[in-house]
Formats: sequence, structure tokens, C-alpha cells
Amino acid sequence: MRHGIVLFTSDRGISPAEAARAAEEAGFDSFSVPEHTHIPVKREAAHPRTGDATLPDDRYLRTLDPWVALATAASVTTRIRLSTAVALPVEHDPITLAKTIASLDHLSGGRVTLGVGFGWNTDELADHGVPPGRRRTMLREYLDAMRALWTDEEASYKGEFVEFGPSWAWPKPAGEVPVVVGAAGTEKTFGWIARSAAGWLTTPMEGDLEEKITLLHRVWRDAGREGEPEIIVLAGKPQPEVLTRYEELGVTEVLFGLPDRAPEEVAAYLDRLAGKLALTPKPAP
Repeated sequence: MRHGIVLFTSDRGISPAEAARAAEEAGFDSFSVPEHTHIPVKREAAHPRTGDATLPDDRYLRTLDPWVALATAASVTTRIRLSTAVALPVEHDPITLAKTIASLDHLSGGRVTLGVGFGWNTDELADHGVPPGRRRTMLREYLDAMRALWTDEEASYKGEFVEFGPSWAWPKPAGEVPVVVGAAGTEKTFGWIARSAAGWLTTPMEGDLEEKITLLHRVWRDAGREGEPEIIVLAGKPQPEVLTRYEELGVTEVLFGLPDRAPEEVAAYLDRLAGKLALTPKPAP
């Protein structure tokens, strides 16, 4: 089971590059950042954690662009995987976004994982022209179109939300860009994952994990998928008995959050966390 770090980026505290480098040196396997282009002041969408318009963290208002953040991280690391937890592809032009992700994967040596969400903030999505009730279909088309651009010598796509004729697009990613979906663990979500993604990223409030992981495996098999899905859990405290049980259930990675504090405080926190997880430090080459 792998161990990763999530930094809820903002324009204060440690930078993504400093955090990723410290995480890599401490022995962590991945570094993830979130995405919000903006937060409408007046909105009907309630935050899933608070249940109303209140936000649990003011960093939602201050989030850095994930691809710029990960590019800076890529430039100072060599091993750690670069991920989003989660990105919102439907808020972008898919052709341009495919180019951005392919460029980052190419330049980082094939280290990108694309964690995507359907988007809880429907008011934010509406400002990007995402029709109500069409988030899932739109995301599937965006991913299919981007995969065509990443893999085909002459790519084309025709759907409800994306359409382009035969086109050349390089660079290609260094390898396959895995896609995991961050969403509530329901049969509907798992069916979507089994058709269109490599695995599941839990929400911060996820409960009943054993039951949900069993359901995911069943839906995965029923869809005819080979192998096992990626299962990435947003963890709290590093409790050994809980982590052992996660591994028994087939969890492939656990992610731990970072505070947006000064670099020296975050580095010390990472060292303590790595010690509790018995990770092997990996000094920069």
C-alpha cells in the first residue's frame, strides 16, 4: 500500500514545490493538489461537509491552479507521483487541458495521475457553462476525447459536448495517465468508474469503507474489468490498526493532508508522519 500527501494549495504558507520535494525526500509516493477556479459568493450548492453555504476552509477561495502547481513540483522532484485530488476537467477546454496534462506527464517522465471529480459546487460549474444534471456525461466525453488526443496519431472525437476532426497533438504522455474518480461511494459512482476510470478516491467524509469497497469490486467484476481497481483513501491520523485493515481490504494508497504553514513546520510534520508510517527517507539525488 502506497502513502501520499495532499496539499490544499493556497497563496500562503508552503509552496507546492517545497512541499513535494519534502514529501519525496521523506519517502512518500505521491503528491496531490485540488482545484477550484473560483467560488461564487452567492450559490445554491451546499458544501457536502457543512450542509450549507458555509465553507470549511478559506483555502477554497485561494486555491492555486493545479497544473501550474504540479509543474513547479515536477521541476524539483524526480520520483514522487504528481496527482490531483481532485481536478475538474469540465471547467476547461478539453483540447487545451489534454495538451497541459500531456506536457506535464512528458516533462515529468510519466508521473501524472489524474484525479477527477464531478463537482459539488454546481454554481461554479454553471459559470463554466456546464448544464445542470449533465456533469457525469460531460466528464466522460472530456476524458474520452483527451484519451484520443493522448494516444491516437490522428485523433478525432464526436460527442454531445466535445467535437473535433482528425487532428495531430503532441507531446503524447510518457505512458498511460491513470484516472481515478473522487466521489461518494455509491453504486452509481462505481458503475461510472467501472466504465470510465481506473479506480476510486474516497471523499473526506466517507464511511462504511468495507461495505463500499466490496461493492466496488463487485461492480468492477460485473462490468468485465480485469485486475483490481485503484482504491485511494483520504486518511486521518496514521492509526496502525486502521491502515492494516485498509491494506487487507485492497486499498492501494492512503493520502494524508498537509497544513499550509511555513516550510520548516511542514518539513518537520512530514518527518514525524513518515516516522509513524515507517517510511524510508529518500534524499534528493
